[in-house]
Amino acid sequence: METPSTRTPTSGLLEGWCLQATLKRLWDISFPRTLIFRQDSRMESVGFPSTAKFAHPRSFPTRFLPAVHAMASSYRNRFPYRPLPQSYSLPWMPSTYYKTAALKTTLAPFSKSSQEGTAREKLPTIYNRTTVFTQYTPEDWYKSNQTNYKEAETSQKNSERLTVDTSLLIDDKYQQTRKTQGESTKNLGVRANDIAFWKSELTHELDEMIGETNALTDVKSRLERALVESEAPLQVAQECLLHREKRRGIDLVHDEVEKQLFAEVDVIRSCQEKMQQFLEKARGQLESNWAAQHKLEKDLANKQVAHRIDDKCHHLRNTSQGIGYYRGVEQIDATVSVPESWTKFTNDNVLLSQSERAASAKLRDDIENLLVSTANEMWRQFNTVNVAFAMRIAETTDAKRKIQAHLAKTLQEIFQTEKNIEDIKKAIRDQGPPLKVAQTRLDERTRRPNMELCRDTAQLRLVNEVHDINETVQTLQQQLRDSEVSLQMLVHTKSVLEHDLAIKANSLFIDEEKCMGMRKTFPRITRLLDPV
Repeated sequence: METPSTRTPTSGLLEGWCLQATLKRLWDISFPRTLIFRQDSRMESVGFPSTAKFAHPRSFPTRFLPAVHAMASSYRNRFPYRPLPQSYSLPWMPSTYYKTAALKTTLAPFSKSSQEGTAREKLPTIYNRTTVFTQYTPEDWYKSNQTNYKEAETSQKNSERLTVDTSLLIDDKYQQTRKTQGESTKNLGVRANDIAFWKSELTHELDEMIGETNALTDVKSRLERALVESEAPLQVAQECLLHREKRRGIDLVHDEVEKQLFAEVDVIRSCQEKMQQFLEKARGQLESNWAAQHKLEKDLANKQVAHRIDDKCHHLRNTSQGIGYYRGVEQIDATVSVPESWTKFTNDNVLLSQSERAASAKLRDDIENLLVSTANEMWRQFNTVNVAFAMRIAETTDAKRKIQAHLAKTLQEIFQTEKNIEDIKKAIRDQGPPLKVAQTRLDERTRRPNMELCRDTAQLRLVNEVHDINETVQTLQQQLRDSEVSLQMLVHTKSVLEHDLAIKANSLFIDEEKCMGMRKTFPRITRLLDPV
């Protein structure tokens, strides 16, 4: 028998381990179906009812049982450890959890003993080790929730996309209907305008035919005076041609005004020859003139009715009164012409009338008839030249105005470009301090000792920052070069516009002041129609 003085620390440690083994053996004999979880040096007994004294965690001195850290470390990052309260310990979980899990066919199946247990209203109070280990893991619970969340989000997105697609379809069909109706309305408007144009042409030609028919009664006694008076417009036309030779640069073109002036000179000379050569030839021209006039009047009456109908259709709207359904009306085709034949019919009537008027002027037995014909030709050409002058003056004025506007914009753009160049230069200078800071940081970080020279996120970000700033500076420098080239082009454009503006001003002075100033006093030709 050992005395207290003869006991060594080693014998005391062996005695403690023996005592520990004895207690553990007694524990396993007394409670064989108890399952103990060790986690972070704590023990939980889960095999007894909630009223048992071992339902709560029971700790032991560290010198008896060392701590087991495997389970705690495996769940420490993904699932933080939180001790369950008494009502949420594993053996006393509510039955609804197991019923729901049993109905979820996508989850892992229970063991046979666990499936039999779920059919009961109350769970057994004591589990064996197999029953506990066949339950779902927290990963299964987490994945199930994530799957449900994703399915819900997918359903919501599909519903939202269907709603948006439906709204877009409704809007698209509504816009398509509006577009179709707008095109029909536009076509009706164009058609009404075409009819109105031909109405004006027929009216004008009808008036001309009536005037030509009445002109057959004029007197031959004005022929010699008319021949003398025709020299004045000829002289004016020739002076206009001479003045227009003084145009400069690009404006010295063979434009419509110059063509009409040459045509005017030819018309006047031709009329003078006719007044000297032609005699009365035809007496039956009036009957031909009346036939052409009748066709014009009938065509004009039809045009008026058609214009009234198409104008009414053009102004019909969805809210107009008198609209209704006419089943099958789109299948009825009562048309007798196409746009080409319709235009040709009216054009033929106009051409026939013009031909009969020309024949009436040529075939007149009386010199008076020849005088009227030549007077009308010179007057028409005079009006044509005046219209050409007015159009050319308007074009030149518009060109001058646009040049002035472009010149103003060019000057403004030159100012903006110069300002932009200064801004780019300032932006390049502003990139200097950040570049210095980034490079200084990189330089300082090269002095880190030994293993501290780590290519960490800060190092990579600083390197990328330097590259980004260098690329930014290169981009700004390229933009600066482009802006300088653009500035040179703008300066060149400014000089071109100023030169062109001077040319347009000179052309306007010639056409508007010199030529049209003379043509305001032109109509001495009206004396050709004055009675003796």
